[in-house]
Amino acid sequence: MEHQIITYMHNGMRINSIEAFGNIRGSVHQNCKSVYFVRVLGMGAGYQEEILKLDRTMLQSMQEGRLFYQRIKTLPGMHTVEEADYYADCYRKWQRNNRSSIETKTKGFGLPQILGRALYQTVEKYRRIKPGISETIERNFVVKLMHWFDAMMKEFLAESTQRVWDENANIKLAVHNVIKEQEYLFYYLFTLVGADVILFQNKADIALSSDLKELSSELVLGGYGDVSIPDFSRIYEENPSHSSMGEGMNTNVFDKALNESKIRVVIPKRPQRKQTQEEPAPVLTSQLQQPIQNPARTEKSFEQLALLASSVVMINVHDNTGEPMGFGSGIMVGKKGYILTNYHVACHGNCYSVRIENDATIYQTREMIKYDYVHDLALIRIDRMLNPLPIYQGKQKLVRGQKVVAIGSPLGLFNSVSDGIISGFRKFENVHMRNHVSPVCADMIQFTAPISDGSSGGAVLNLFGEVIGMTTAGFDDGQNINLAVGYEVIRPFIQGFL
Repeated sequence: MEHQIITYMHNGMRINSIEAFGNIRGSVHQNCKSVYFVRVLGMGAGYQEEILKLDRTMLQSMQEGRLFYQRIKTLPGMHTVEEADYYADCYRKWQRNNRSSIETKTKGFGLPQILGRALYQTVEKYRRIKPGISETIERNFVVKLMHWFDAMMKEFLAESTQRVWDENANIKLAVHNVIKEQEYLFYYLFTLVGADVILFQNKADIALSSDLKELSSELVLGGYGDVSIPDFSRIYEENPSHSSMGEGMNTNVFDKALNESKIRVVIPKRPQRKQTQEEPAPVLTSQLQQPIQNPARTEKSFEQLALLASSVVMINVHDNTGEPMGFGSGIMVGKKGYILTNYHVACHGNCYSVRIENDATIYQTREMIKYDYVHDLALIRIDRMLNPLPIYQGKQKLVRGQKVVAIGSPLGLFNSVSDGIISGFRKFENVHMRNHVSPVCADMIQFTAPISDGSSGGAVLNLFGEVIGMTTAGFDDGQNINLAVGYEVIRPFIQGFL
């Protein structure tokens, strides 16, 4: 039986308080449902208590089986290659279905059509603010959206395919301080499958175009500021009884939150034993003060560091006709073909050709696995086993004056090696890259090793041959004033792909 798609009317009534958001319930009438998407700007008197009151009210409604509610502070990241591949395949099937339906891990009768249309509308909004984006960038955007959607819904719908998707279900989501356009558009997509979403923007409003701002209504409470709000799971300590929950709700999420909030780990003291001859003698304080030598981690000569250029690649970027658009560098970070580069190097490309030292083959790829617009990071993949460079673990803080080596392809001069020092640590806003303006590039490394156009995406190494940063930008008006994204940002971005 074909499912009849309903339409959604946004913000049919004015929401004038946080309490009003909790109380309003949308219902389907003549295939139309009212949903609410609200940005709460600033803070008023009793702001924290209003949010906790909303939590308590929503918890009571959940116990009665009347709705699903969650309050979150961040969306989950994608940590495995398998996840990325799964959602990339969902995207390809969505395209083959003329962008009308999409199936993910969340099941329900009629949901593929509802979600497919919601995704189409959201992607069109994204294309409107990002004209000319490549299919690769669109695919990665869809991959993120569907990954987040499943993460939000996994506790709401049962795993069984017999569970029926119900347009009359009430779903409410509260979110703290969204700053990224893509996340904002995800919450818009969530309303297009029947959810109500409220964004608590107490620190600042989201930087959005007028077209995107019009998707949500505004509730202004007062001035901006910072405030500590307990996580939603803590409210279960005040409301431990949830046995009266309706049969129509999946209780796993409540049991999990309740149990996690009360877990305490106690390590009992071990009974003292008399020292035997087999036991080692105690270590003296003077011995502890001696540095522990790690023979596997030794400083390398500049000649040895230069040999690591075989793990740095040159990337040529091509448009949809195959014509070259530009070039940059990349760092091998995962054995199964994963290469890290800058977002501003890869963002407008339709495909890439990758050149590796001492290898006559030019590797072609369209695979951009993920990207981070804010920190100017992108991960592409080629069909070849690689010898990745180790990423610095951060056991000791980087310091000014520390020697570094930069490897990249400045002006197309493949894998040039230069040396210098760390000259400072900077935090910039609205850094102008070649193809975009990055809104925030936090805690960047300033270094003196010479670079030029084409060095972007190259490796900045310490004397142990470990990647401490990736070349990102330089100042044309200054001599050897160059910037790199630090390992603290790189490590979590490539986690799961090493």
